[in-house]
Amino acid sequence: CGFSVVYLLLSRVLNLPPENLITSISAVPISQKEEVADFQLSVDSLLEEDNDHSRPDIQVQAKRLAEKLRCDTVVSEISTGQRTVNFKINRELLTKTVLQQVIEDGSKYGLKSELFSGLPRKKIVVEFSSPNVAKKFHVGHLRSTIIGNFIANLKEALGHQVIRINYLGDWGMQFGLLGTGFQLFGYEEKLQSNPLQHLFEVYVQVNKEAADDKSVAKSAQEFFQRLELGDVQALSLWQKFRDLSIEEYVRVYKRLGVYFDEYSGESFYREKSQEVLKLLESKGLLLKTIKGTAVVDLSGNGDSSSICTVMRSDGTSLYATRDLAAAIDRMDKYNFDTMIYVTDKGQKKHFQQVFQMLKIMGYDWAERCQHVPFGVVQGMKTRRGDVTFLEDVLNEIQLRMLQNMASIKTTKELKNPQETAERVGLAALIIQDFKGLLLSDYKFSWDRVFQSRGDTGVFLQYTHARLHSLEETFGCGYLNDFNTACLQEPQSVSILQHLLRFDEVLYKSSQDLQPRHIVSYLLTLSHLAAVAHRTLQIKDSPPEVAGARLHLFKAVRSVLANGMKLLGITPVCRM
Repeated sequence: CGFSVVYLLLSRVLNLPPENLITSISAVPISQKEEVADFQLSVDSLLEEDNDHSRPDIQVQAKRLAEKLRCDTVVSEISTGQRTVNFKINRELLTKTVLQQVIEDGSKYGLKSELFSGLPRKKIVVEFSSPNVAKKFHVGHLRSTIIGNFIANLKEALGHQVIRINYLGDWGMQFGLLGTGFQLFGYEEKLQSNPLQHLFEVYVQVNKEAADDKSVAKSAQEFFQRLELGDVQALSLWQKFRDLSIEEYVRVYKRLGVYFDEYSGESFYREKSQEVLKLLESKGLLLKTIKGTAVVDLSGNGDSSSICTVMRSDGTSLYATRDLAAAIDRMDKYNFDTMIYVTDKGQKKHFQQVFQMLKIMGYDWAERCQHVPFGVVQGMKTRRGDVTFLEDVLNEIQLRMLQNMASIKTTKELKNPQETAERVGLAALIIQDFKGLLLSDYKFSWDRVFQSRGDTGVFLQYTHARLHSLEETFGCGYLNDFNTACLQEPQSVSILQHLLRFDEVLYKSSQDLQPRHIVSYLLTLSHLAAVAHRTLQIKDSPPEVAGARLHLFKAVRSVLANGMKLLGITPVCRM
């Protein structure tokens, strides 16, 4: 980030092109206990470039290297650490470069880094959320929604073209039940006013009936057969269920700050999955079982754990067949470089099999497909009981946050307390979810999500709002006066050093698609800002000191907002 000077200095001494150094040099993580250097060069990774295995002790190499390097107007101090050479940058230059860069690059700060240079622009499909029409929108769908949104945001920020797909469960026997159920217990006006809730109630009721009454079960089967055969009346009812559900989903996703480029669904692939079956058959991969189902043996030797069923005995397709058809269709339509599926880890085997089948069908691009699995959340309940609708979760968040805000005296002057409560509450939920490894299971607790102290989304929003009000209070007068020499206190230096590392954190998350690196970076940034806010007064300071401090706080707020938006959080300016 503007420190190409360091790269150049080193590349001269080491006689290596500067691009070889990009991955060997990193900003030093700040420490609560002591002042640290700004950059470190990993001698290990440099020597790997050399491939000389008879190399002397690394520590000796580090010392030799440090002796060769000279301090100059840029580098004010050089020392050796554990297998590293450490650099301190001239303090005024550090301040000026970092602050200038943050303010000039704005929302692109960290993304313009050398770490991302030469990155080819790719076309990336992300499939996420994917609830089932008329069934519960459970916590797994919620996790898929926020994780998929983060991955899509990050890829987009890095300059890739992203296509966000919601693949609805909008076909299958449940629609036989639903069609029959709606004819028995449905109300048109309820369907229009609250489609998700009404369809769910009809579905629950018709399932009960079908269990006790064989004729209901039979007419559900008949209704689904009519759908499969393309009966106009049955299809128009199905279409109405689908359209109204999507309209409602769009509205609720909007509250979450999430959108999709395409609402696809299993229904799209009824005919296409028949083509997949023909293709499998023509390649001699389809095996018929005694029960009349069709399977693919991925092991080639009858290993039962590698057998995947692709057709029911009545000739209709299954989930796996439709996923194959969808992947082939998307490749034709988008010609993607990568396709990412975001679902819970229970589907790991399913996707392994789908990708493997694509491969043996002769589609080499199967290796561009990737499954990002996540763990299970236990115990999320709202006042209405188990989570049934996404809207319940959002209402619960808003309600709890409004209660929290009501107990604090500064909340009164908000223009729109509901909206603020929802944004702060969502930040709390997302940070709680993104703190650990995505694969980990965790027990959900509202109290932990909303605790006022500690590392929470509420703390990030509070920090952002507080810094925003500093700018509002003092902004106009002071921002013109700005002398970098005024930011030499350890609190300022720690913040500047931390801002230096933002690109590395983005790089880490872009490599493993885990949001936790960004989360822990933003929490540290907020802690540093809190300490600085207490110690670096703006009021009653000389204008150039006040101006410099204000610039620093503005830079913190800008990076905080950038990071929060990537995670799918809308920063609030008042709280």
